[in-house]
Amino acid sequence: MTCNNCARHAQEALAAIPGVAGVTVRLEAGTATIRWQPSATPDENLVRQALRQAGFDGKPVVHAAGNSAPKTKPTAMNGWQVNVLLGSTVTVILMACEWGLGVGMQRWFHWLAFALALPVQLVCGARFYQGAWRQLKAGHSNMDTLVSLGSTVAFAYSVWGLVQGGTPHLFFLESAAIITLISIGHWIEARASAKVASALEAMLHLTPATARRLQNMTETEVPVATLQMGDSVVLKPGDRVPVDGTVAFGGSAVDESMLSGESLPIDKNRGDKLYAGTLNQSGRLVMRVTATGEATALARIITVVEHAQQSRAAIQRLGDRVSSVFVPVVILIALATAALWFWNAAGMHTVQQWASQFLWAAEPHGNIFAAAIMHAVGVLIIACPCAMGLATPVAIMAGTNAAARRGILIRDGQALEKSGHITAVLFDKTGTLTTGKVSVAAVQDLRAKDERTVPVETLAASLAQASTHPLSQAVARLLTSPALALNDWREIRGCGVQAVTAADPALTLRLGSLSWLAENGVELAPAQSFTDTWSQQGASLLGLARGNQLLGIIALSDTLKPAVGDVVRLLTIQGKKVFLVTGDHASTATAIAREAGIPATNVFAGVRPENKAQIVSHLQQQGERVAFVGDGINDAPALEHADLGIAVSRACDVARDAADIVLIKSDLHGIPEALDLAQATLRTIKQNLFWAFFYNAAAVPLAALGFFNPMVCAAAMGLSDIAVIGNALRLNRRHFLTPPKA
Repeated sequence: MTCNNCARHAQEALAAIPGVAGVTVRLEAGTATIRWQPSATPDENLVRQALRQAGFDGKPVVHAAGNSAPKTKPTAMNGWQVNVLLGSTVTVILMACEWGLGVGMQRWFHWLAFALALPVQLVCGARFYQGAWRQLKAGHSNMDTLVSLGSTVAFAYSVWGLVQGGTPHLFFLESAAIITLISIGHWIEARASAKVASALEAMLHLTPATARRLQNMTETEVPVATLQMGDSVVLKPGDRVPVDGTVAFGGSAVDESMLSGESLPIDKNRGDKLYAGTLNQSGRLVMRVTATGEATALARIITVVEHAQQSRAAIQRLGDRVSSVFVPVVILIALATAALWFWNAAGMHTVQQWASQFLWAAEPHGNIFAAAIMHAVGVLIIACPCAMGLATPVAIMAGTNAAARRGILIRDGQALEKSGHITAVLFDKTGTLTTGKVSVAAVQDLRAKDERTVPVETLAASLAQASTHPLSQAVARLLTSPALALNDWREIRGCGVQAVTAADPALTLRLGSLSWLAENGVELAPAQSFTDTWSQQGASLLGLARGNQLLGIIALSDTLKPAVGDVVRLLTIQGKKVFLVTGDHASTATAIAREAGIPATNVFAGVRPENKAQIVSHLQQQGERVAFVGDGINDAPALEHADLGIAVSRACDVARDAADIVLIKSDLHGIPEALDLAQATLRTIKQNLFWAFFYNAAAVPLAALGFFNPMVCAAAMGLSDIAVIGNALRLNRRHFLTPPKA
């Protein structure tokens, strides 16, 4: 593969193999990683056949056990270094003789130039000739086709002139310079592409190759690939965690910055989760392995980032369509240029002289045939469509890597593209805007004193202890005595829990939202004063009822995350409308929104989880492009229904989130950062596509009219690729908005 267009063709060919779940092609390493579906059997022959049909060849990469990915580095022979070194040496010598010493017309120099240019043509040009021939056999054409044609025509014409002996100027210098300059461009491109992929490369090398397995109180160093679920692994200060697990013994501070973006170390004690690739800093830990290989959080993140880098945005289709027909069109233009200069040289000179008034003087050629050949070669070289092929993928790669370094996982290019068009952001409350660490603030028992045989706290906690909902867990912590025996316990999603007691099986005991209790005929008036007071303070309210009788009210407080106000202000500065949706009572939701800086008119209260998707649809019908922000599990329908789903989640939840964007860390600043980065990436893609089209639209006519000689054309083609890559690399240094003072 010689360019990103080649990589794209290879990726598409491999992805079309039946049973292939995903393909990652890495141009700079010359490798492809293929992931098969669980039901499919990997078939090396199918892979080779698909590559051959696409005009390529390949062989399996064997890498050491325990490594997360093949760490292949191009050698001097299969990289561009030989082309650069040999080609540059020959080109400099020929330039010095022809331009510096002025011996370009000497017969002896013609033979010297032939002797020097021949190895460049055979050795350095071999990569282009092989690529062009393979693509030709597959019925395709690419950049190699244009470079091979241009350089060969210049060299062949010069050989013919050398044999004839009557040509005043030969083009051995140009034929060598074409291959050399384009090779230099590819060498710089490969280095820049490797830099763009730096975040992913860092992740790929985070896990160690070996680990200290603890068996029968004896530590043994073993390859990480041999670890199994349930194994015990010893971590000393300075060790990286090899796989996912939980702390079995010990305590320490663990640096999770590379995985989550959190700058401060996190204290880990018995029962806490550990993630592969994180760094144990201070203490000795013994961990129990819970996930290995592709099941670890780090592997899932790498998969997401790789998928995003290889994905295609809709805007890329334009560049793809143009690139697919561009090479044949350029060849036709080159043939037309040669024909016009050969058969109508006077007319072309007239046009050239007229254009020189506005540009610069064109370089003259000794005879008509030489002019026709060189101008056609210039068209072939300067029109290489690499910049168009690079415009979108290099920007997506840079954007997704810049996001990954900030703890933001963007699923694919389409998610990146959708992010750039968002007009409204809809937040779920619990666990998203709030910390999710709910505690009971107040309890009111509404029963008469003679009815209080069992405390309200005991009744409510007995009902709540089997539920995993954050509000239920907070109520369950009120239990200080043995729980009551309950029958027919069940949880109604988004409403509450219910059961019956053995002492009174005729009446259902319910704990849940006040609206749910009201739907079941419970009279809420006795608690009006209590609910008004705590709703104004932003507390969530749960009611406890037996049958139609309200037994008590529980107020639970959940504080906003510290960054919420800043995030809302940043989103507003970006021109986004901010909305809040919650199952809480309207007065509670309004109080939370007021504290967060969200307008009261943008609050949807008393909404059940299954109805959140309807709120998304309601906003979409009003013309908004909606991003929904939730926890990625309970809010899956809304996340999928929104134009863009953003999940506030821990790294271990990445694989099961239904979102387009996942925030590995809980810091909500990632939301405006992700949207801002997406808009910047879209602008970069459009800029790249514009300059790529503009470059070809302007350069091809100028080359056809003789204003660029083939060497300048080769340099300009390489510079266009470098300009596109450099423009994309600016995303890595992007500075984000800082929140204004409240």
